[in-house]
Amino acid sequence: MIRRTQRVILGAAAVLFAFSCPAVTAQAAESSSVFMSGGVGYALAQGNRMENTDFSWQLDSIAELTGLDKTQSDEPTEEDMFRNLVIAQVKRYVNVRSIPSEEGEILGKLYDNSVGTFLGEENGWYKISSGSVTGYVKADYCVTGDAAVEIAKQVGKRFAKVTTQTLFVRKEPSIEASILSMVPEGDELLVLDEVEGWVQVDVEEGTGWISTDYTELHSEFVQAESREEEEARLKKEEEERKKAQAAAAASRKTNRETEEANVNTAPAADYSVGSGSEEGVAVAEYALQFVGNPYVYGGTSLTKGADCSGFVMSVYAHFGVSLPHSSASDRSQGYAVDGLENAQPGDLICYSGHVALYIGNGQIVHASNKKTGIIVSNVDYRKILAIRRIF
Repeated sequence: MIRRTQRVILGAAAVLFAFSCPAVTAQAAESSSVFMSGGVGYALAQGNRMENTDFSWQLDSIAELTGLDKTQSDEPTEEDMFRNLVIAQVKRYVNVRSIPSEEGEILGKLYDNSVGTFLGEENGWYKISSGSVTGYVKADYCVTGDAAVEIAKQVGKRFAKVTTQTLFVRKEPSIEASILSMVPEGDELLVLDEVEGWVQVDVEEGTGWISTDYTELHSEFVQAESREEEEARLKKEEEERKKAQAAAAASRKTNRETEEANVNTAPAADYSVGSGSEEGVAVAEYALQFVGNPYVYGGTSLTKGADCSGFVMSVYAHFGVSLPHSSASDRSQGYAVDGLENAQPGDLICYSGHVALYIGNGQIVHASNKKTGIIVSNVDYRKILAIRRIF
């Protein structure tokens, strides 16, 4: 299944983060061992983020709903906001229904660990808002209040988006500290810790610190998906998959050798490519030819040097597929793969500020850093944020 991200700018106050989405209804699905991770990304921000949507008009309704004095100077804490979430705790998903009854019309799905905003409780059902869906979920399959706080910290992801052209990652939270690495504008890094004016982030070279003066902070969750959104998403994904497959087929006929034909082919024999689609296997085999070539920050040359997203972009360009030169944007390309056990060669493996290509058998090929260049690594050497399939 696929995870779709919806970005929201909270222009008023951080409180809007927890109270500004429409509600959802749900009932547990039939038991299944398959985890469904569809749904809509839920961004809870601190005065920043995404599609220029102004929620300031909602202050009155939020105050009425929560009893919050909109004139008070103190903003609610993150825990305060998390208490107002409803988080699904099921094997697959719960149905969001139009009324607090199993007889209600199914409006959408709230997937496991997905969130909605608590609006009320009626006869063992929570009324919630999530994404574009407002309705009822059976309380037996969800948590809210204090129980939601710890779960929200576990299932939500805190990111820092770089807002300057190039930002230094330092070894300590100080401008006097030595530089660990550099990250480009638009990169989204997983936040590990926060102190005054700095956040600790996960980068390819290790953990370091970046200044909040040059970042936007937000937390992301997964929201409900309406029936109409699910149908539209599946249709769009199928169209994009066919388009990518057609581009790869045309590329094989007209561009069997790239302009950079002088490649290092020796390392490819040292690694076995796993099973998968014909196109994905071809991508993995082609990418392995460049193992041993250099890493260059901002580069896109498979022979003279590329950074992580430049490497992935140029490999896929050989197959007629256009990808962005951005590890953050790669997290939304193609469609999501649920779980490493379902990954196939050619899939994009997305990490904090980094992206790689899966080759199968628990391994990736990637442009790692200046010291190592393009190498093969174990796929779980860092925390995986997303797995995306192009074909």
